[in-house]
Amino acid sequence: MTALETPVGPGPQAPEHVSLLRRAARESGYLLLCLPFGIAGLVVFVVGIALGAGLLVTLLGLPILAGTLAAAQGLGNVERTRLAAIGYPVPATLPFHTERKGLRRFLARLGHGQSWLDLLHALLFFPVSLLTFIVTVVWWVVGAGGVLYIVWERYLPDGGRTDLADLLGYPGQLADILLTTVLGALLLLTAPWVVRGMVALHSGLARITLGGTSSSALRAQVAELTRSRAAVVGAEADTLRRIERDIHDGPQQRLVRMSMDLQSAQRRLAADDPDAAERLIAEAIGHAQASLDELRTLSRGIAPPVLSDRGLRAAIGSAAGQSLIPVELDIGLEPGQRLAAARESAAYFVVTESLVNAAKHSRATAVRVTVEELDGGMLRVEVADDGIGGAHPGKGHGLTGLADRLAGVDGVLEVHSPDGAGTRVVATIP
Repeated sequence: MTALETPVGPGPQAPEHVSLLRRAARESGYLLLCLPFGIAGLVVFVVGIALGAGLLVTLLGLPILAGTLAAAQGLGNVERTRLAAIGYPVPATLPFHTERKGLRRFLARLGHGQSWLDLLHALLFFPVSLLTFIVTVVWWVVGAGGVLYIVWERYLPDGGRTDLADLLGYPGQLADILLTTVLGALLLLTAPWVVRGMVALHSGLARITLGGTSSSALRAQVAELTRSRAAVVGAEADTLRRIERDIHDGPQQRLVRMSMDLQSAQRRLAADDPDAAERLIAEAIGHAQASLDELRTLSRGIAPPVLSDRGLRAAIGSAAGQSLIPVELDIGLEPGQRLAAARESAAYFVVTESLVNAAKHSRATAVRVTVEELDGGMLRVEVADDGIGGAHPGKGHGLTGLADRLAGVDGVLEVHSPDGAGTRVVATIP
């Protein structure tokens, strides 16, 4: 190694005992805060269940029970965050989500199994928190007090005092100080592992209750991924069939006709009929130009080179320039800014398919395309026209295949198209 070379490696790490103490301090802080959260959970359980069950006959109990479950879920989310912060993450569970309103929303909350498990956790969390709080405080306080016994022992009253050493049959001040100090040192040395055991107790309770529906969430995620994969495969197969059909019906037929015209022109030239040959050659040139135009149109269904070379902003600008309807662009991406290939491709197809649908069905006079990155990296693509509206993914306007394509990147497609009020297609791509 020369004098100019500097070894590159991991930075300095804290000694093992320092890391152990830091972890013990962090976990002890977690355990000390468990008691106030446990009291809050017990209050939510007792008050919510008592009021909700007592007023259930008047239907007022439904919103009270639903609110109790929501509060229990909130406390459960706090506990999930606290456990994850100290290195004990709880498996992901099925979240509560519903579009229902009013009474149906309350009923949906009551039917959410994980909310009831969160409420069960609020009940069991209090006694466990009380136990772990007492053990943690006693272990640290008695341990520290024993180690410092030599400092504060002189202030104890002498009259009628029975020391620990006296109880064990070793009378005398020296034996008392030595025994108490050793006991305190043992408590302090074992405190990190005792604290870790208390945290493991909370983690086990959380996995049983707060993570009770994790297997259901995993099965739902697998099912969704399987569905989205099948949708993407189906969308790609439909696209390939459409391109194959369009090539067969369009450019291929024109090229065959052009070949026949050129052969006829060749025969006319051989028969000294230049005028007829000129007409045939002009027709062949027209067929060639039309074939090129159709191939350009078909290429919109395939990722164009400009998308891979210059990015989404340039590709959308190119697609807008070929649109039959005037397009206004509002692209919140920097020139040359690149995104993941799958995201760029999905966003590009949203724009091109929406522009094609607008030209075919909307009778619109203007289209506005908006692309922006939201907080958290979410990409939002909106294509809005001033046409007749009435578009729907189920009506065969190409929107079904577009939704399937977005499902492959966990994207969501929304279509707002009231009759007579234009169409607005919004895609969000994580």
